[in-house]
Amino acid sequence: MFAVEVRDHVMIAHSFKGDLFGPAQALHGATFVVDAAFLAEALDENGVVIDIGRAHEALKEVLEPLNYKNLDDLPQFKGINTTTEFLTKHVHDHLAEAARQDRLGRKGDELTSIRITISESHVARAWYEAKI
Repeated sequence: MFAVEVRDHVMIAHSFKGDLFGPAQALHGATFVVDAAFLAEALDENGVVIDIGRAHEALKEVLEPLNYKNLDDLPQFKGINTTTEFLTKHVHDHLAEAARQDRLGRKGDELTSIRITISESHVARAWYEAKI
């Protein structure tokens, strides 16, 4: 399996509902490092998995509407705990759509899967991986 991974970050604020979250029920900020890995069983005719520049731009497009925002205030997240795990799938779904639209410099159906890893600190991260 071949993979290409691009990275960006996003600074957000949010709060959680539920006793499980203890002090995180209050509004708090986070800087998330977001890694997007694109996997393919074979390289394309150019010898690549995807175009790194296009992949990075697609990742930026997903994160830009979230950056410096309180996620609690965004209509698409109303009433949702925007946990790290939740956000990994949110990012994945948008990048999978970019792949299906062949916006990554390679036909999306030639990719095997996309894995999104979000690090919320130096000791904790979550990831989501699924086929496109």
